[in-house]
Amino acid sequence: MPLTMPEELILLMLDDRSGRLNEPAGPASGDAVACAILGELALHKRLETAPGRLFVTDPTPTGDPLLDPVLARIAADPGPAPGEGGPHDSRWWIEALGLEAEGFREAILARLVARGILREEEGRFLWIFPERRYPAVSDKEEREVKARLTGVIFDDHTPAPRDSLLIGLARAAGLLPLILAPDALEAAEPRIAEVADLDELSRSLGNAVRDIFVEMARYAPMM
Repeated sequence: MPLTMPEELILLMLDDRSGRLNEPAGPASGDAVACAILGELALHKRLETAPGRLFVTDPTPTGDPLLDPVLARIAADPGPAPGEGGPHDSRWWIEALGLEAEGFREAILARLVARGILREEEGRFLWIFPERRYPAVSDKEEREVKARLTGVIFDDHTPAPRDSLLIGLARAAGLLPLILAPDALEAAEPRIAEVADLDELSRSLGNAVRDIFVEMARYAPMM
């Protein structure tokens, strides 16, 4: 059974040995996971975006227990207050779902453990604080994701929508340095920008995530 985009994203975020989130993924991982869930629903042809709007095109459940509650919420969304326009946009949903990121991450990690890709370990952070880690049992799946994305980046062919979305999301979330060496990443920037902006959904979700991350970076010193 193929991995979903949220599952692939979590594998990219985790350090294989320690089972912890890689540093670039830490502060904004919740919004990135929220974006991946919306992207997966779009790939199932349940969502579409337009300027200033994110809307349901088909409310039929996908059968995925992670995706379907989100789909139902968006389908039932009355949108902003009367007189303020139609349905909420991508950014609004990314931020709203990002607030529930811990629950989404736990559900995704549990699925990866159940599939034998990760294992769950209880440990201590700084020998004091309890923490749960998820080292890789098999790095095959993560290597395949990285190889697939690298192949798209260094190829001139039009990528599949899933790969375009995931590259756009990895770019917006600052995860590409975990996939490519600095010199290769710099050389590939024009191609990455081209792939990430291929369709409206990728542009909409990617721009929303980048805006949120910029704001987080701006206000982080004040927190």
